[in-house]
Amino acid sequence: MTPQEALAELRRRVDRARADAGLTKTALAARTSLGRVRISRTTVQQFFRADGPLPSVDTVTALAAALNLDALPLLDLRDLVVRTSDRTASEGKRSTLSGPHSPRLLRGPGPNPRLIGPIPPAALAFQHRDEADRLRAMLDGGGTAVLHGRPVGGMPFGGALVGMGGVGKSQLAADYARTTLAEGAVDLVVWVTATDRSAVIDRFAQAGRELCPTGGGNPEQAAHAFLAWLTPRASTAAPVRWLVVLDDLTQPTDLDGLWPPDSPDGRTLITTRRQDAALIGPGRIRLEVGVFTPEQATAHLADALVAYGRSDPCEELAMLAADLGYLPLAVSQAAAYLCDTGATVASYRQALADRVTALRELAPDVLPDQQPHTVAAAWVLSIDHADTLRPAGLARLLLQLAAHLGPNGIPHTALTSAPARTYLTDHRSPQPQRLSLPETVLPSAGTEPVSVADTERAISVLRRLSLITHTPETPSTAVRVHQLLQHAVRDTLPSSRRDEAARTAADALLTVWPSIERDTHLAQVLRANATALTAHARDALFRPEAHEVLFRAGNSLGEAGQVTAARDHFRHLITTTTAHLGDDHRDTLMARSRLARWQGAAGDAAGAAAASASLLTDRIRILGEDHPHTLATRGNLAHWRGTAGDAAGAAVAAADLLADRIRLLGEDHPDTLIARSNLARWRGEAGDAAGAAAAFTELVDDMLRVLGHDHPYTLAARGSLARWRGEAGDAAGAAAQAADLLADRIRVLGQTHPHTLATRGHLARWKGEAGDAAEAASAFTDLIDDIARVLGENHSYTLTARRNLALWREAAGKDRTQGTD
Repeated sequence: MTPQEALAELRRRVDRARADAGLTKTALAARTSLGRVRISRTTVQQFFRADGPLPSVDTVTALAAALNLDALPLLDLRDLVVRTSDRTASEGKRSTLSGPHSPRLLRGPGPNPRLIGPIPPAALAFQHRDEADRLRAMLDGGGTAVLHGRPVGGMPFGGALVGMGGVGKSQLAADYARTTLAEGAVDLVVWVTATDRSAVIDRFAQAGRELCPTGGGNPEQAAHAFLAWLTPRASTAAPVRWLVVLDDLTQPTDLDGLWPPDSPDGRTLITTRRQDAALIGPGRIRLEVGVFTPEQATAHLADALVAYGRSDPCEELAMLAADLGYLPLAVSQAAAYLCDTGATVASYRQALADRVTALRELAPDVLPDQQPHTVAAAWVLSIDHADTLRPAGLARLLLQLAAHLGPNGIPHTALTSAPARTYLTDHRSPQPQRLSLPETVLPSAGTEPVSVADTERAISVLRRLSLITHTPETPSTAVRVHQLLQHAVRDTLPSSRRDEAARTAADALLTVWPSIERDTHLAQVLRANATALTAHARDALFRPEAHEVLFRAGNSLGEAGQVTAARDHFRHLITTTTAHLGDDHRDTLMARSRLARWQGAAGDAAGAAAASASLLTDRIRILGEDHPHTLATRGNLAHWRGTAGDAAGAAVAAADLLADRIRLLGEDHPDTLIARSNLARWRGEAGDAAGAAAAFTELVDDMLRVLGHDHPYTLAARGSLARWRGEAGDAAGAAAQAADLLADRIRVLGQTHPHTLATRGHLARWKGEAGDAAEAASAFTDLIDDIARVLGENHSYTLTARRNLALWREAAGKDRTQGTD
């Protein structure tokens, strides 16, 4: 083919693709603005002119990206023109470098760098990312870091882009390669799709045959000739600047003996999901690639949809981007799906949230940007490989459990808990050993229980394959899994296994959920995981009965001070338990009891009393007069009647209940002690503060003997004793007892627990009542800041503290005025 024929064929191919896409030349120029390099309308017009100039590498690459064409055949046509034109000047030209493998480019160095291996085309609506800038600084010798002991200003010999599948590592690497080519920063780029060792050898062998005088022989010999050719040697000639990209490296050992050499004129860039230490060494640095920012993901959706000829509100696109977890691959395929099907953003989001819709069903029929796989398939090979690594057969199972929990952080102890390890033990199966993978082993024969150490090693395997993010320094949120990876893993499970995994995940949460929530952050994380679990496997948590984690999560909300959220949680739980189990099931009745509790705590004492009375009728009918749940409902009814204003009636009901508790349970049973506490309180509320104080004095002694110093019932009774002592006129004694209690609350529950904050408020009050209004005002000032930070500005505790602050400031002002007088 003559140079004229090659150039004409180049133009014909691009023009045919433009016509097939239905684009004018002006529209084609506009579409290039969505990629890394924008081509002007004039440049596009000149490209198609029969007498136009030879297009630059940049122009050909940008047009190929805009039309979703493979750039390599187009660049080969352009290279044919260049090689023919330069043949006379190039023939016989030799480098003056010494040695048998001296670098000798067939067309360079100079304005026409050589490309061996196709660079993937730029994605439609390519987004510039901070990682691209960091990559340039990393490889271009910006001199801003000391890397593995290298002096400031030294350039690393290579870098690795590390991240989970679908985050855009290959696109970033391709953008860097295209940019260095367009800017003339390198004379040679070799792009290798490094999915296995043979692919690396084949590409290196191709380079060896094209570039090296001794590049013949078998592929291994040609590959090593190329590596020797890259090795720097003393010379007076201009050095050859090269870039080798090893894209999608699957196995670090595939590079044994094939690492490009360290060279001041060369750069090696690797993209991989692996995070093995073997990839990092002297002169090599790692750049972790994450998902898009919210702004980048939304912009990508908007730009891609415009290129496809449709426009959607940015607000809807921002919500879709969040649903997709800002994963670049998912964002790109969602845009293509919307355009292919004409679906609305709202319908796509609904399908994505639907637990019965498989992720693969939301992929376009034809993948955009020459992508090799769907989002659902992006992690398949990594998961398969992870399951072969030591300890074999555990990584996939562990990921199945993590797929049912929260994407933003799973406690380390939940995944190493006894329920999780039992699941791993029960379902572990031998994997076929692959001789090509030295680290692959078969699990030991038999059903030996999986240990905590085995589970921790499985977590490490998932991290090495970039299937999870693992931060052991933050144990409450040590493991994070992308939400779409979770979706894809759940899709692979048959319904019975999926339900079992969900129930196991629930058991694991309960195992690590402390009965006393000293760590408020951990409690928040556990609630978030329970919420995610409920959304993913709601039906499974009601077979054969409602799982306790559903109740624990709601109570945790209330105990954290979020009483309206707890009320709403149990209101919804009543609906679901009734639908799954029926009106008279014990779990439905328990949900009604918890709703009454938090309804009253949210300020509706009369409603809570009415709900408790209705529940009492049903429990007597179903369970009988003396059942523990019936007795508990009687106590709750008395409590809410008293809170609603009938203290005397509550005291009578509490006395009747105490008699039945003693008859059925004895004097020292915890439920009997609670009944005594309730009776003492309502006597005080009915006007007998001294009698209440005396009753609590005796009760605290008995609780210390029976339950211990730190039991929640004991701590609560000590708080009640302080209150009624103060109400009976001994404010100083109440303040002293509140101070002692506060020290124990902090020790047992922590500084920020709602009960600790409430005790601080009580202490401030009694200090004021004892005559120190200024100290009370100061204490409430400090308390408000902490309550607002922990519970929120509009929480009832915060509002009450503000009212008390105003009262004690007023009292302190009067004290100062009287003192002045």
